[in-house]
Amino acid sequence: MPPADTGASTVVVGASAPSSPVTTTAAPASTHERLEPGRPGYRRMSFALFAAGVAAFALLYSTQALLPAVSASFDATAGQASWTVSAATGALALFVLPLSALSERFGRRQMMTASLAVAVLVGLLVPFAPSMGALIALRAVQGAALAGLPASAMAYLAEEVRPKALIAAIGLFVAGNSIGGMSGRILTGWVAQAWGWRAALAAVGLLALACAVAFHFLIPKARNFRPGSLNPKALAKTVATHLGNPLLVRLYAIGALFMTVFGAVYTVIGYRLVGEPFSLPQGVIGSIFLVYLVGTVSSAAAGRLVARLGRRGALYLAVSTTAAGLLLSLADQLAAVLLGLVLITAGFFAGHAVASSSVSRTATEGRAQASALYQSAYYMGSSAGGTLGAVAFHAGGWAATVALGLLAVLGVVSITLYGTRVARAERRALVPATR
Repeated sequence: MPPADTGASTVVVGASAPSSPVTTTAAPASTHERLEPGRPGYRRMSFALFAAGVAAFALLYSTQALLPAVSASFDATAGQASWTVSAATGALALFVLPLSALSERFGRRQMMTASLAVAVLVGLLVPFAPSMGALIALRAVQGAALAGLPASAMAYLAEEVRPKALIAAIGLFVAGNSIGGMSGRILTGWVAQAWGWRAALAAVGLLALACAVAFHFLIPKARNFRPGSLNPKALAKTVATHLGNPLLVRLYAIGALFMTVFGAVYTVIGYRLVGEPFSLPQGVIGSIFLVYLVGTVSSAAAGRLVARLGRRGALYLAVSTTAAGLLLSLADQLAAVLLGLVLITAGFFAGHAVASSSVSRTATEGRAQASALYQSAYYMGSSAGGTLGAVAFHAGGWAATVALGLLAVLGVVSITLYGTRVARAERRALVPATR
C-alpha cells in the first residue's frame, strides 16, 4: 500500500535551525547538477527506487494473504497468526523515526541499501521458520530493517532531483510501493495454492532479492548529500513540539484509526473467504488484493476532493465511504463483499491521503520528524488493526471485525467533528480583533 510521505526532504539543518536534530558543518550549497527527465542517471534512479518500493512492500505484507494457511500449519488461531503481519508493521513504526535521523548522518543511499539488504536476507530465512514464535520474530526484524527505506527515499529524491521533476519521481516510488504490496499478496496466494505457504514466502524473498540487486546497480551515487552530526536532544525537543501540537496529534490519530480499519479488514478477509459460504481457493483470495488499484485512483483524487469540500469535508466523505463498505461486506454474497472492499479501500486511501498531506502543511518546522511521527502512528494502526481484527474474528466472526472497524470510523468522525468545532471557535475569536 502506498506509504505516508516521510517528509524527510524538508528537514531544516545547520545554524538557521538550532532545534534541528541534525547539525551540519558549514559548507557551501552543492553545485552538482540535479537529475531530471532526459538527463543521464534520471531513468536509472527512477527504476532503482521503483524496484526498492516493490521489494519493500512485497516483503512487509508477504504473510497477509497466507494467514489461513499459516494458522493451519502451526495449529494457531487467527489472532496468533496475525502477529506475522503486526510484528512487521509495528517494528517499522517504532524504527522509522530513529532511522530517519540516522539517514541524515550516514547518507540516504547507504541507509536504503542496508535496509534492503537486511530485509531481503531475513526474507530468505522466513520460509524456514520452525515455529510460529520464530516466524513472528523474523518478521519483526524484517519490519525494523524496512523502516530505513521510506525514511530515506523521499530525502534522496529531494536532494538529487530537480524540483520540477520531483513529483513525478516520488510518484514512481509510491507506485512501486503499491505494486509491491499488491503483487506480493497475489504472488503468495497463487504459489501457496500450488506448493504451500513456505514456497510462497520463498518466492517473495527471491522477487525482493532481484529488486534489491537491481536497486544496488542502478541507483546513482548521491552528489548533493551533506552529512551532519546527530543531536539527540534537539530530536527529542522537535518530537515533543509536534506531540504538543493538538492539530498534528489529531491528524496522527486519524491516520492510525483509518489504518486500524484497513489492517483489520485485509488481515481477516482471507479467513472469511476461505470458509463458508464462499470456500475460495488460496490463489483467488490472493487476487482479491487487486482491489488496491482502487486506492491508487482515490488517493490521486484526494486533492480535488479537498479543493471542493475542504479538508474536513473530504474526511467526512472518506469515513462515510469506508463505513458503507464495512456494512455492505456483512452480506453473504461474494459480489456484495467485493463491492464492500472496493468502498473500504477507496475511503481509506482518500482519508489517508488527506491526513498525511495535512501533516506536512501543518508542521512549519521539523517536517521530517512530523511526517515520520505520522508514519509511526499509521503503521501502529496497521499493527493494532491486524491483531485486534483477528481477535474479534476469532471471538465473533466477520460481524465482530466489522464492528471494530465501525468503532474506528466513529473515532475518525469524532476527531473531525471536534476539529470543526475548534476551527469555528478560533474564527469567532478572531472576529473582534479584525473590527
